[in-house]
Amino acid sequence: MCTVPEYYIGLMSGTSLDGVDGVVADFSGTKPQVLANASCSFDADFKAELLALNSPGANELHRAAMAGNTIAIAYAGVVRQLLAQLTARNLAAGRVRAIGAHGQTVRHQPRLNSPSTGDIGYTIQLINAALLAERTGIDVIADLRSRDVAAAGQGAPLVPAFHNAVFGQSHKMVSVLNLGGIANLSVLPGAATLPVLGFDCGPGNALLDAWCQQHTGAAFDAGGDWAAQGHCLPDLLQTLRNEAFFDQTPPKSTGRDLFNVSWLKKKLSNFSSAAPNDVQATLTELTASTCAQSVKRYASESSVLIVCGGGAYNKELLLRLQHALPGLPVQTSDDFGMPAQQVEAAAFAWLARQTIHRQPGNLPSVTGAAGPRILGAIYPA
Repeated sequence: MCTVPEYYIGLMSGTSLDGVDGVVADFSGTKPQVLANASCSFDADFKAELLALNSPGANELHRAAMAGNTIAIAYAGVVRQLLAQLTARNLAAGRVRAIGAHGQTVRHQPRLNSPSTGDIGYTIQLINAALLAERTGIDVIADLRSRDVAAAGQGAPLVPAFHNAVFGQSHKMVSVLNLGGIANLSVLPGAATLPVLGFDCGPGNALLDAWCQQHTGAAFDAGGDWAAQGHCLPDLLQTLRNEAFFDQTPPKSTGRDLFNVSWLKKKLSNFSSAAPNDVQATLTELTASTCAQSVKRYASESSVLIVCGGGAYNKELLLRLQHALPGLPVQTSDDFGMPAQQVEAAAFAWLARQTIHRQPGNLPSVTGAAGPRILGAIYPA
């Protein structure tokens, strides 16, 4: 086992649009160890701009470039916090080898059904990686999804390989559910001869947060308390679940291109008299039931469902997951040594390390890519 510290920073801003999470992880041991973590929030105006950039609009190329600058500056601020924590612990901040910077996804269209491109689409994460390298003085690895898409993959999810490294157990199937803006499931088979599976299940927090903010002014439904005051509406739930994506077979991925406020508004057109908290309860059940359906279909032999991401702190959502999966323990990643809010950022630190070591970061069994690929573009400091 290598005993020389091997530090990487991972920075993640997900489809929940709540801000940036960052970690410093040490990969010198058998399991990665998080040494420092920090975060910053996006203000309301910038969050609104990022939401707007998910759809075509006026002068969007300029606006996207400026948003990429803002994200890079926010990322750099989180890096400063992380390095200060290392210094305070008398750990050598200069040992940080690289930053894995996810950027902010505003479009995710891995398939376009276009004969001219052979059905290859694109995925866009806003980040001025050159500016981040300039501000931090550390090599930056960005654009981590595009190579997988170029190889006919979905470009997402990329975290299952990391989940397997951290949470995989010998001779036991384990499932990991990441509840960000979009929910994705990793199926870790527990046997080296079997492939790791992973795919997006559907909406995680994206619709829950949007509806909560619209009707309460709060950025999210803390603990799921507002949803717990409402009642699930069966007819509305069936309408919401009447979406082709839920029945597609993996590999599959999705984002705000599909599950957005406009989609929800159309689904609610015949439910104008529904109480807002009943809609919130139904949206919570939508996330829980579609995730549970994925577990039942593809991970029925799991010994545990490990939940991470911001949704892991939604008690009502976890209760509904447990109700939908009787007999399967539903636990947060905190119980397995890594706080739920740190897992995805740590995954992008791991992806940066894979790139630096010229090792593949994708899993073709997950994304459907033509083969293993080294991911990302390197921006030297």
